[in-house]
Amino acid sequence: MAENKDSEAQDRTEPATPRRLQKAREEGQVALSREVAGLGSLAGGLLGLMLAVPFAAEMMLGFRGMMARAHMLDPAAAMAGFAWLGASVALPVALLGGAGAVVATLLQTRGLVSAKGLRPRLSHLSPLAAIKRIFGVEGAIEFLRTVIKLGLVGAALWWALGDAGQLPGLMQLPAAGLLVRAGHAALDLALAALVAFAGIAVIDWLIVRQRHLHRLRMNRQDLKEEMRESEGDPYMKARLRQIRQARSRSRMMAAVPKAAVVITNPTHFAVALAYDQGAGAAPRIVAKGADAVAARIRATAEEARVPIVSNPPLARALFRLDLETEIPPEHYQAVAEIIAYVWRLGGGGRAG
Repeated sequence: MAENKDSEAQDRTEPATPRRLQKAREEGQVALSREVAGLGSLAGGLLGLMLAVPFAAEMMLGFRGMMARAHMLDPAAAMAGFAWLGASVALPVALLGGAGAVVATLLQTRGLVSAKGLRPRLSHLSPLAAIKRIFGVEGAIEFLRTVIKLGLVGAALWWALGDAGQLPGLMQLPAAGLLVRAGHAALDLALAALVAFAGIAVIDWLIVRQRHLHRLRMNRQDLKEEMRESEGDPYMKARLRQIRQARSRSRMMAAVPKAAVVITNPTHFAVALAYDQGAGAAPRIVAKGADAVAARIRATAEEARVPIVSNPPLARALFRLDLETEIPPEHYQAVAEIIAYVWRLGGGGRAG
């Protein structure tokens, strides 16, 4: 079974076509990076934290007042007040963090929302498959991604914290100065974490997209089947083309007995012209053919006593024109002379 899968994967050497990508998208299969969603959640959470800073200051003042008169408050009311103060800071962070994750996910899927990816798969419930995922190639890739992520985030935080020797000096600062320095340090930490996660998200998205495209690669048979589905079966198209040609030839041969004259090469080409003297229009080509078809046109014309005139240059020139088209002006004189000759002949049959 594994050998069959490996050989099938090796056969898939062609990149996925737009139709295959669209079908995979309809099935809910898109390149989706969890790190990009995590970056959106982090960015939204930081924005919520910045918006919650004024509420945090008010919370500290309110918390201080409540602690000063804690002996006068009802325990239930005090707990409710503490919960409200905490929610005023935590709620914007949670809401904007969740909104950031949703927006980042929708940007990756280009607005696709599908529940097909949530369908349970029995293969995921197999302990053997789970062990293969953990200790196989996917597990190794996931472990490598985690190590790189921790390394980048750790380096960014180390850079943001700066020199640890400044700690004794910071302890000598007044409370207001310490708060300012702590705020700057927190901002540096947040920006460093955001930059590190942005780099991780970009790298992870490129990897996820490459694996997604590789998983959708096709073999030659897939390309043939897709072409057959999109453009129709080549055998059926050829068969339908033959049927249309046969019907067109049948209609063409039915028009030969009504022609005014058949101009030949004399054996290679035959062109039947129809002309209605009262209509005032130029003669038009109602049948034409080469070799075997030309022989059939001549035989049909002889049976119907339609005049046959041999004029190789004119026959070759008219053969290049489409059926049911009027002859061009440059051939008016030659065709008029032939039709006049046929009329003077006064009967059907073969003319010299």
